[in-house]
Amino acid sequence: MDDLIIFSGNSNPDLTEKICNYLNMPVGGVKVKRFSDGEIQIEVDENVRLKDVFVIQSTCSPVNENLVELLLMTDAFKRASASRITAVMPYYGYARQDRKVAPRVPISAKVIADVLTAVGIGRLITMDLHAGQIQGFFDIPVDNLFATPVILDYIKANFSSNLVIISPDAGGVERARAFAKRLNAGLAMIDKRRDAPNKAKAMAVIGDVSGKVGIILDDMADTAGTLTEAAGAILEKGAREVHAFVTHPVLSGPAIDRITASGLKTVVVTDTIPLRENALACDKVKILTISELVGEAIIRSHKGDSVTSLFV
Repeated sequence: MDDLIIFSGNSNPDLTEKICNYLNMPVGGVKVKRFSDGEIQIEVDENVRLKDVFVIQSTCSPVNENLVELLLMTDAFKRASASRITAVMPYYGYARQDRKVAPRVPISAKVIADVLTAVGIGRLITMDLHAGQIQGFFDIPVDNLFATPVILDYIKANFSSNLVIISPDAGGVERARAFAKRLNAGLAMIDKRRDAPNKAKAMAVIGDVSGKVGIILDDMADTAGTLTEAAGAILEKGAREVHAFVTHPVLSGPAIDRITASGLKTVVVTDTIPLRENALACDKVKILTISELVGEAIIRSHKGDSVTSLFV
């Protein structure tokens, strides 16, 4: 794989290091600096001419800073004659804004897709998109990975029987059903009413959770309002205990305070987004790494092998 080279922005260098350790290769040299007014300056220290370049950069907080870093790095690689540039975005920011929910609002997920394509990215590797149809916003190949294998292995190793898999809303039922089938577990759903962004109220539990170990599955947790409200409703219905599994731990604002005060026993997350200090200090939060999964996807993308077979 002499013509493969991996670079990292500043969003999640620890994840990049783990991926490169899995691939047994170094992280490519690139300097990301700031002018005194905050402008980003990029300088690539490696020869990338005719190389297959992979840039690992989640667009997590600070979202716009990380996005601009990715765009400028891509332009630098393109002007240095890289043969192909693949953006590896374990967390795709703006994914929640994938449709018009009110008059005169943008479809921001589409705008970001257009910008990424226009700057010269030839392929995107991401994970657990908030809405699968976002792949259709791109005119380039998109590999939407799933954290399912990592999460399933953890559940099988740490939980036995009498499980019920719970979707926190109607949109996640398909994911919850797939987990329930593989784990031979029950299935339930939360009827959630959202009055405003980042404000959710769990109204009812649909399905039998009484006396069972409830496992809530969600693609992301931002302020954790959905998770904590759902956990309360599930415990009120007689569940023995409740755990949450979240791919993207945004965990902004009051999230950790809510989790700490809630009835959730654990919140298991992946490292698509680096955790803040308060999240790292929370005993309820457990971290799983998706580095080997992403590393394997990079290898297969580079060699032209099937990525889908990772999840079959």
